[in-house]
Amino acid sequence: MKIGILTIGNELINGRTADTNSSLIAREVNLQGWHVEAMLSVGDDFEIIKTRLHDLLSFTDAVICTGGLGPTTDDITTEAIARAFDLPLERDNDTLAYLQEIFKKFKWTWTENNAKQALFPKGAQVIPNPVGTAAGFALSVQNKLVLVMPGVPSETKRMLPEGVIPILKKTFPQPVPFAQQQTIKIFGLGESAIDEKLSSYDFSAIDVSVGFYPVFPENHLVLIARASSLEQTRQNLQKAVDAVSDQLGEWIFSYGEQTLEEMLAGFLTQKKLTLAVAESCTGGLIANRLTDVPGSSLFFEQGLVTYSNEAKINLLGVPADIIEKHGAVSEETACSMAQEVRKLAGTDLGLSSTGIAGPSGGSLEKPVGTVYVALADRTQTICRHYRFRWDRKRNKLVTSEAALMLLKNYLQEKK
Repeated sequence: MKIGILTIGNELINGRTADTNSSLIAREVNLQGWHVEAMLSVGDDFEIIKTRLHDLLSFTDAVICTGGLGPTTDDITTEAIARAFDLPLERDNDTLAYLQEIFKKFKWTWTENNAKQALFPKGAQVIPNPVGTAAGFALSVQNKLVLVMPGVPSETKRMLPEGVIPILKKTFPQPVPFAQQQTIKIFGLGESAIDEKLSSYDFSAIDVSVGFYPVFPENHLVLIARASSLEQTRQNLQKAVDAVSDQLGEWIFSYGEQTLEEMLAGFLTQKKLTLAVAESCTGGLIANRLTDVPGSSLFFEQGLVTYSNEAKINLLGVPADIIEKHGAVSEETACSMAQEVRKLAGTDLGLSSTGIAGPSGGSLEKPVGTVYVALADRTQTICRHYRFRWDRKRNKLVTSEAALMLLKNYLQEKK
């Protein structure tokens, strides 16, 4: 089956918002064994939406659209699609009642323009939205299918597998190969280096496709296996995973969709260990990432952002002579920060970061991107030194990743 993707919104074509929905949809479509023929982004314009929709339908079986389903005047997708096929808009009373109940539940002020989200082209099938107010819809036209979802990525992510894919399967029943995928997450190795290390293995010989998805500072490798039987699919996928592991094992930190911080939360909770964090150059980013995980209160005790030398000395208790002799950005200071925050919080572990994020503040001896991260327990302190080459924001992010990786490696080695 051939699929077209049409994302709608002025914010997409003027560059204010990145189109992440197209890549999400394309990955899911390919996993199902279908083919994406084209992806287009258009603005909120009746004529352009109509024209590009008909263009895509001329060479595809179905078009998946996102965006423009809100209550404001610039949200015109539903009306534009109705006009494209000369269909009237009809109110769905169940959707309207659902909307009014949401507003009542959260004590939001109801205005009549919200009722716009209960209007759909005649004959459309409503696709429920479990995480937002704008429902989607599916419309069968000329033996083809138009499926529409909101543009909010988190809503698209839920509605695609739960609402859109099942409708496509039901409308276009056809034998497709079994497909399975595995995501492998890597840190510390660039995309080109990964490709080079895997170049000697012929993944196509076992019907496995390999996709590279940089998600700074990580690289995600997505393997998709297809075969005529589920068992063969699993075998081929495992062969591919084994091949990748043989070549990239030391840089792999996760198999699957679990984030690094989610993995750490599991380790710390399972091992019943507690953690405190002292940050300088990362400005609280490490603590933020760890506390993004639900249930982090089970292991995370406290985090301190000790940006100045005075804060390191007065709040953490880092000896002034260490900073005076070695500098705030040094192995000695990073180790002391980790040790002191652990003692201060009374936790099993202390994690620290200190560095020069840039763009200024560097020297010949310690250029911009110089970073130290350290981890202390009751008996030892481990420190790692890096020299990153990115801008300020990315230097902070990659430093937080390096600190969390230091913690991960420690926890995996600890019996």
